[in-house]
Amino acid sequence: MSDAVNGSVEHVEVVVVGAGFAGIGMAMALRRAGVDSFAVLESAASIGGTWRDNTYPGIACDVPSHLYGFTDHPNPHWSGVYAAGSEIRCYLERVAELEQIRPEFETPVLAARWDNEARSWRLDLGGPQTRTLHADVLVLACGRLTEPAIPQLPGLDSFPGPMFHTARWDHSADLAGARIAVIGTGASAVQVVPELAGLGSVTLFQRTPAWIVPRDARAYSDAERAGFAADPSSLRALRAALYTEGELRFASRSGDPAAASAARAVAWAHLAAQVADPSLRSRLTPDYAFGCKRVLLSDDFYPAVASDAVTLVPSALAAVDGSTLVAVDGARHPVDVLVLATGFASSRQPYAEMVRGEHTTLSEHWAGGMTSFGSTVVAGFPNMFVLNGPNASLGHNSSVLMTELQAGYVARSLRHRRGRGGVLRVRAEAETAYTAEIDRAAAATPWLTGGCQNWYVDPRSGRLTLLWPGTVDAFRERLARADGSEFEVLDRRAATSCEQ
Repeated sequence: MSDAVNGSVEHVEVVVVGAGFAGIGMAMALRRAGVDSFAVLESAASIGGTWRDNTYPGIACDVPSHLYGFTDHPNPHWSGVYAAGSEIRCYLERVAELEQIRPEFETPVLAARWDNEARSWRLDLGGPQTRTLHADVLVLACGRLTEPAIPQLPGLDSFPGPMFHTARWDHSADLAGARIAVIGTGASAVQVVPELAGLGSVTLFQRTPAWIVPRDARAYSDAERAGFAADPSSLRALRAALYTEGELRFASRSGDPAAASAARAVAWAHLAAQVADPSLRSRLTPDYAFGCKRVLLSDDFYPAVASDAVTLVPSALAAVDGSTLVAVDGARHPVDVLVLATGFASSRQPYAEMVRGEHTTLSEHWAGGMTSFGSTVVAGFPNMFVLNGPNASLGHNSSVLMTELQAGYVARSLRHRRGRGGVLRVRAEAETAYTAEIDRAAAATPWLTGGCQNWYVDPRSGRLTLLWPGTVDAFRERLARADGSEFEVLDRRAATSCEQ
């Protein structure tokens, strides 16, 4: 078999897979570290990641806009306290243009295999021209919320009308005056339901209510934006204040009794102020610990649910019978449009099946849940780094902060390659010890003990595999302690004279 089915064989020092926040941030870190031989591969036709794929009505970030951006690229022009999805996508495109980062679009990675003899990664690429790319280093910046979770329900394929996931929104569907069913009450649903309630009648299937706190969203005035542009120090001060606020939220999310009690009181007061009907309030009140599931922010979800435009079904969807949805309690609801706000396959990353290390695929290595060292490197996968992977998500602060720290760790680690024969192999015992650290830190948190099911925990092992169980400061300090000793030292007898 030839190296390239339909094209040439190429080589770069580093290949980055994905052109969302993580991929663009990684490219910037490489450039600043003096690495010029790299390629950014993107399977889609444009930059943006989740902000490209999710275009449902009302989509916006739930992290303040001035914190949800790269440290080196403050944006004085954000339209409001929280940015809309399209605005974030434009921001990413602008940063890539300023940094002269030009991804190869419509270039999916079909397979990636470590070649131990060549000490490099072989990537089989699809797209307009199938070809092979060799890279010394592989960085997976593929995102963690990319593959929609579609419920396996009897009769789902029989639904005759428009049916789509929030991450694959069908803008051609005519929703005016339609009977619209929304399945789920998570982060996407609380944004889309108020928008749909203004178009037709909504039947909302709620398996589990969410803890919801005020969003306090507002637009920035022209004068405020002009002030940010004229005084960059004011932007830095605002970002620092927002960062501190975020770090303080960790206590309530992670189970600190006093902080959780105070946050729970805020959520209860928010519900009471916006929903007058005590019966409806009861159905919207969670029965699990604050922070166990993702805490949501909304100013308009409760008013929408309390309006005549929305019918709350406090039950999961059990089956679909043509255009009729059947709830677990047996109630039948005829609808015209079916919107799946059912989240993503977060614990089983789709890219893991295509990556083969020294002995196994990444999917096989993660069969019991994702593991790593430093939330970034994986034993058995030399010269490979994963951004937004195991235990790198946050429930209290900006995820961009984590990807920047990981990208910095990758850049630092690459300096160790020369002394290790060009190969960075994380020691299996380093991964095991780091995993044990995570397990100890997570053991008493609401994510594991709070009485709910959440997407942070892998159902195969019951381990916390998505969230970092600490503050951003703690993650920064943990990566700072990674001095290269996590990697194996090359057997000098196996090294060539050029490597000695």
